[in-house]
Amino acid sequence: MKRPIDRNARLAWTMVLVVGGMLGLAYAAVPLYQAFCKATGFAGTPLVAQSDDHPVIARTMVVRFDSNTDSNLPWRFEPEQREVTVHLGEQKLVYFRATNLSQRPIVGTATYNITPEAPAKWFNKLQCFCFTEQLLKPGQSVDMPVLFFVDPDMDKDRRYDDVHTVTLSYTFYESKTERAKILLGSLAAGHTGKGG
Repeated sequence: MKRPIDRNARLAWTMVLVVGGMLGLAYAAVPLYQAFCKATGFAGTPLVAQSDDHPVIARTMVVRFDSNTDSNLPWRFEPEQREVTVHLGEQKLVYFRATNLSQRPIVGTATYNITPEAPAKWFNKLQCFCFTEQLLKPGQSVDMPVLFFVDPDMDKDRRYDDVHTVTLSYTFYESKTERAKILLGSLAAGHTGKGG
């Protein structure tokens, strides 16, 4: 009689472990996917360059810029240039301007992607406002830099011979992370009510 109880208990523990493993994988799926995309350029995610030591070659590419915002928030976010032409390997610095049109401070952050997706693995960022959250006070405008290059090794891959234009697209939205709360808290702590 003891044997069926042991089997049932073992089955119950196995099911608990399976469900626990599935919950763990579900919880880790988003950060793992984001890490995979950043490492490989998958899904139009530009790579973050570790070095800026690369040759500049004659082949050029047009890089267009697109910006979007969360429509529920009163701010403006747009590139200062709509497009630039760069040589493969050439570093280019461009700016996006964000303006807080509200009467309260806002911490914003941006997500980004490249279209078409295929050449994203050749697009490298050396510096980007999207790597950190941005605090904007009421009425404040901030010019935010993006320093990038297109890897000259792209020219060696014949599959990309017809790629002459890519679009770097950002979506700027309000951040609700712990760091955002700290930034907003430090701003509030700076207002003592005296002077100003």
